[in-house]
Amino acid sequence: MNGGDDVVAAAPAGPPVPLEWKFSQVFGERTAGEEVQEVDIISAIEFDKSGDHLATGDRGGRVVLFERTDTKDHGESRRDSERMDYSISRHPEFRYKTEFQSHEPEFDYLKSLEIEEKINKIRWCQIANGALFLLSTNDKTIKFWKVQEKKVKKVAEMNVDPSKTMGNGSIASSSNSSNPRPNLENGGYPDSDRSYNYLSPDFSFPPGGIPSLRLPVVVSSHETSLVARCRRVYAHAHDYHINSISNNSDGETFISADDLRINLWNLEISSQSFNIVDVKPANMEDLTEVITSAEFHPTHCNTLAYSSSKGSIRLIDLRQSALCDSHAKLFEEQEAPGSRSFFTEIIASISDIKFGKDGRYILSRDYMTLKLWDINMDSGPVATYQVHEYLRPKLCDLYENDSIFDKFECCLSGDGLRVATGSYSNLFRVFGCAPGSTEATTLEASKNPMRRQVPTPSRPSRSLGNSITRVVRRGAENPGVDANGNSFDFTTKLLHLAWHPSENSIACAAANSLYMYYA
Repeated sequence: MNGGDDVVAAAPAGPPVPLEWKFSQVFGERTAGEEVQEVDIISAIEFDKSGDHLATGDRGGRVVLFERTDTKDHGESRRDSERMDYSISRHPEFRYKTEFQSHEPEFDYLKSLEIEEKINKIRWCQIANGALFLLSTNDKTIKFWKVQEKKVKKVAEMNVDPSKTMGNGSIASSSNSSNPRPNLENGGYPDSDRSYNYLSPDFSFPPGGIPSLRLPVVVSSHETSLVARCRRVYAHAHDYHINSISNNSDGETFISADDLRINLWNLEISSQSFNIVDVKPANMEDLTEVITSAEFHPTHCNTLAYSSSKGSIRLIDLRQSALCDSHAKLFEEQEAPGSRSFFTEIIASISDIKFGKDGRYILSRDYMTLKLWDINMDSGPVATYQVHEYLRPKLCDLYENDSIFDKFECCLSGDGLRVATGSYSNLFRVFGCAPGSTEATTLEASKNPMRRQVPTPSRPSRSLGNSITRVVRRGAENPGVDANGNSFDFTTKLLHLAWHPSENSIACAAANSLYMYYA
């Protein structure tokens, strides 16, 4: 053009290179042959928005918190949620922070029903004044927790003159003081770690009182201890088991969902909630589908999505009406003619949905596949990823041993370029969802995650529809083995996993062990 300069068009950027995953850490690793206690099995995992804290819940009702330690600024740069640094080479490290008993087993005497303490979901709330806040729920009750460092207070000066006291802290007198234990009826303390200051029964004050009697002085030491305190309990609002909780982007409200209803709560008010979705029919014999998962949009406080056991996702707008029985959008995939079988409806049931970080896409997991949906296109998913297609011939066995009802979770990377979900034999899959990507990695929850690697299919099958390319990626087709020729194990399943909000780092649960990987 001007001056004879050649104009060179930039080459279009290709799909991202498949990631090579490396083992980072493990917490609660089992030794060979060690039996896992039922109460120790992890049932929920969640990163906070900064990625500097990680929470896990288990079947024993405990919540365990971990904090990031591998950066000196402790995540100052990470707290800017818009900053995405995917080129990190440092080794992400977390350490145990604290744990607390969130839920205890209960009994509903009206319904003669045991309520187990298992933590179903954990959601982080906004950090305030250096304190961590989170919601945890079992089948019936949601709790709002505050975890804060508090300075340990100690008594610096005692209220009597040491020269006039005995070794155990009691005031010396001429009376018989042979009993070294404190007399609890006369002001002694039952705690073994406190000093005892009490008067013997026949002690009498001298005329004019005791000039050395002083008030105790309490001072704060440099030591700190982490204290978890339950701020609120949101109870008696669900007749059926709670399967989801999700906080709103407004920082004030959250939803809880069971099989038939979704309730809207204010974090500050535990005495009442508003029922916003109710799919319970007048006659329960007419019930055809139940709610399986629900989540708020990450930025639009008026929008939320919920999935059903029929494989559909409904997007609702809270501005339309108080009771959102009618949906704004419905996402479902049309059934291929002639493909129906006894298991069709069972495996179509969606076990988990997640919004992408920008709210444009929804990821859903049913028994056999991951599906990626564009909220602007309700004609069908934009991509489908086969998680363990080699199990399809085994559906009869999976039905017999109830494995077909397992609820696998799914997650998206913060940049939206990859998705992940779990499978059997403690395996999990990572798929690339950028245009043109053929990334389909199989990883094992062990110290050598890549040892079960299989070659990525060279050419995924594609079909054009509605001007959007729909990509289907298939696993191994051998009916008796998993994706790389190993026999599969239905008893070891990887149901729970979470992707770090701003780095390629995944935390996943294999029974009672928490494994962490980075790429």
